[in-house]
Amino acid sequence: MVAFKALKALASTEMTIFAQDRDLRYLWVFNPGDSWLTEQAHGRTDEEVLTGPVSERAIAVKREVLASQRPARFELTMTSGSATRWFDVRVDVDRDEANGVVGIIGSSFEITEQKRREETLKTLLRELSHRSKNLLAIIQSLASQTARHSVTVPEFLVRFRGRIQSLSSSQDIVTDADWRGADLGSLIVMQVERYAPDGMGQVRFEGPDVYLSPTASLHVGLALHELAVNAASYGSLSVPGGHVSIDSRFVTKEDERFLQLTWQERDGPRVRVDNDARFGTSTLERIVPNSVGGEAALEYRPEGISYSLLIPDSQFETAPATG
Repeated sequence: MVAFKALKALASTEMTIFAQDRDLRYLWVFNPGDSWLTEQAHGRTDEEVLTGPVSERAIAVKREVLASQRPARFELTMTSGSATRWFDVRVDVDRDEANGVVGIIGSSFEITEQKRREETLKTLLRELSHRSKNLLAIIQSLASQTARHSVTVPEFLVRFRGRIQSLSSSQDIVTDADWRGADLGSLIVMQVERYAPDGMGQVRFEGPDVYLSPTASLHVGLALHELAVNAASYGSLSVPGGHVSIDSRFVTKEDERFLQLTWQERDGPRVRVDNDARFGTSTLERIVPNSVGGEAALEYRPEGISYSLLIPDSQFETAPATG
């Protein structure tokens, strides 16, 4: 009665159990379902049930179990078209009442979903490793550029911490979007609002709110940070009534489409045309455009700092990505 109930319970699972004789011919199969084993396996061998390397692997493991009389476990894969299924197979020797070895007894349990989750996790970990290395490279570059243009250690620490905070803020948006990137509008609010005394009331953004790639998100965020810090220290965000206009538009250059992002300050302190850069010109003119594969131009206009960045269409989507 107990054995009957156990078999009845087993029938509601995805586990198949089987027995083979010493010649590895199937004696019986219970609960085959749609697994690699079928009711027709009775009297057949693995060479007849399976194919190619899969059959060779199964036979080799089972013969080793018979020889060593020790249990074994292996994974069996079946491919049909583009679909692959995985099974966890466990085998041990089958003994008679006199404790003699009469064959093999085993079980098979489908683990396809588990394997797919494992593959997904491995892909995510590889992507995380790749992005982490990119982020470390950005930090190393920023540290070098910041040190090169800092006179004292305290000055270096203030600038470097600000840039790291900028990276962190942009990365938060990218992570919240499942690593797909960030929308331009959110980056502008995140990177600029904190430096404007009157918040976004001093900042106007017009144009398409594109969805930037993860790489572009980090570097455009850095550019916005450098511009905002300078504007809050010396430019239009340092005085009451000062404003910043941020515009985006699509342009075509040599048959390639770009997003042109423009920063223009107004109603701030008058800027001398021959004024030396007092902020991250290396980040704005070299690091950011080189990282996104675009171009940049920084101008010291009398009415305020002007910055233009061309971002190739490979680095953005015209609408937010959906899951």
